[in-house]
Amino acid sequence: MVPQLLRRGPEPLRRPRATLPAVTATSEAPASFRSSSVRPGAFSLVQGGIREVLSRRRLIAYLVRADLHKKGSDTLLGNLWWFLDPLLQMLVYVIFVGIILQRRTPDYPLFVLCAILPWKWFDSTVKDGVGSVVTRERLIKQIYFPKMVLPISTTVGGVVSFAFGLVPLFAITAIFYPHNLSLWPVLIPIVMFVQLVFSMSIAILISAINVFYRDVGNLARHVLRMWFYLSPALYPPDLVKSLTKDNPILGDIFAVNPWTVMFTAYRDLLFYGQAPHWSGLAILLLVSIGMMLFAIYVFKRAEPTFAKVL
Repeated sequence: MVPQLLRRGPEPLRRPRATLPAVTATSEAPASFRSSSVRPGAFSLVQGGIREVLSRRRLIAYLVRADLHKKGSDTLLGNLWWFLDPLLQMLVYVIFVGIILQRRTPDYPLFVLCAILPWKWFDSTVKDGVGSVVTRERLIKQIYFPKMVLPISTTVGGVVSFAFGLVPLFAITAIFYPHNLSLWPVLIPIVMFVQLVFSMSIAILISAINVFYRDVGNLARHVLRMWFYLSPALYPPDLVKSLTKDNPILGDIFAVNPWTVMFTAYRDLLFYGQAPHWSGLAILLLVSIGMMLFAIYVFKRAEPTFAKVL
C-alpha cells in the first residue's frame, strides 16, 4: 500500500470551504455607516436609495408578480376578488347610506364606487407596507439587498389590483349609467400617478417605523378607518361645506385632506365627465414628492439596524 501511495504522489492540499459570514447590522451596512466618524448626509442617503431602487427594477417586478400570484392562489375565487370585493363594498354602502340613512345622491352606486376603488388600493398599500419589512425577517438576515424594494413592490402591486377594479366600474357605467360615459377617463393615469407617489411615501415611512415600534400596524387600521369616513367618499364635498359654515377652521382642515383632492379628481373624470382641478393635483404631487424624499431618508438612515432589531 505504501508504494501505491508514493506512486500517487502527495495529495493536493484541500482548500477549506468558504463560509458566508452572518449578516449583521454592521456587515450589511454601507461602508460609510461602518465608520462612526463618517456618516452620509441626507442628500447622499436619498440619492443612494433612489439609485439602489432603480437598479433593482427586475427584483421589484418579481416581487410584484409573486405577491399577486400568492393573493390569487390563497382564496377559492382567486383573482376574481379584485372584481367582487369593490362591488360588495359598494352594495354595503348603498344599503347603509342610500336606504337606511335615505341620503339621496343621484347615481349613488357609481358615485361611491369611484371612491371605493382608489381607497382600496391605498388601504391595501398601507396595510401591506406596514409589515413589508418585518415579515421578511429571515430573508433580511441571510442576504443583503436594498430593503426599500419591499414596500415599493407592495405599492406597485396595488396598481394592478386597481386596474382590474376599473373593469366592473366601466361595465356598470356602460350598462346602468350610460349618460356618465365620456372620454375623460383616459386621463385617469395622471391621478393614479399622484396617488402612487403619495401612497409609496407613506408605505416606505411606516415600513421602517414598524421595525422598531410594532404598534404601528394596529394604529394604522384605526387611522385608515377614520380617514376614510372623514374624507368625501360616501358623501359629496358640498355637504361638508354646508356643515362647516359656522366652523371655518374645520372646513380648512377638510380642504387640505389629500383624499378630498383625489376623490374629487377621480369623480370628475369617471362620474361627472369633466376635467379635474389640475392645480390641486399639482400641489398634492409636489407635497407627495417632498414626503417621498423624507421617507427615503428615514428608511435609509434606519436600514443598517434592521437585521439587529429583527
